[in-house]
Amino acid sequence: MQVAKSEVQELLDQMPEQCELEELQYRLYVLEKVKRGQASFQQHGGISQADAEKRLNKWITG
Repeated sequence: MQVAKSEVQELLDQMPEQCELEELQYRLYVLEKVKRGQASFQQHGGISQADAEKRLNKWITG
């Protein structure tokens, strides 16, 4: 999955004038991960809040 040029430009506009390259790389990484998650949700759906809470409770309590 690729990030569109317009999304990169918007990201650059939100960043301060003086920033580290690593910060930009990290933000692009996060943006890509979010886009992949959204695409996965569109293809496969998700789970309800109640189901997520049940899964978390089982995971925490064993």
